[in-house]
Amino acid sequence: MTETSKEYAVALFALAVEEKLEKTISDDLKTVSRLLRETPEYLDFLSSPNIPLCERTKAIDKAFSYGVCEYVVSFLKILCEKNSVRYVHKIITDYEDLCHAADGISTAKVISAVPLKKAEKEKLKEKLEAFCGHTVIMDCTCNSAILGGVIVHVDGKVLDGSLRRRLKNIKNTIEE
Repeated sequence: MTETSKEYAVALFALAVEEKLEKTISDDLKTVSRLLRETPEYLDFLSSPNIPLCERTKAIDKAFSYGVCEYVVSFLKILCEKNSVRYVHKIITDYEDLCHAADGISTAKVISAVPLKKAEKEKLKEKLEAFCGHTVIMDCTCNSAILGGVIVHVDGKVLDGSLRRRLKNIKNTIEE
């Protein structure tokens, strides 16, 4: 998490907990994220310092006041005011991570050289849940630069089982 996105996510999550709206705000943030991904030019508009703030906040009211709760609308306006709306997707991801942590769920970022098969994902998920001691949601991506194996980021730990790391360890051992 970047510090900026984390701070915003923590503040919004604290408000959500206080108002007992964690799920509502989570659902509304997912809607906002989906809409902003579908129309990236709208995010560019909200991020533009060349457009007066009052126009950007009016656009937020027009776009979201009838579909999402007032806290999310106000939050988007604050992001515009603070010139931080460009972090909105990361903030939403961080907010979801906080919701999961509160529910005893971890999100594991899994990087593999090639796409994992269903059976491999299931086996890895079982091992991660045993390692963490609670439910794990996996976010799998591919990066051929790791050559083989997997790298997992979960609960602030990095489990590096990549071929690249193993080869580097062998090289270092030989050089010693």
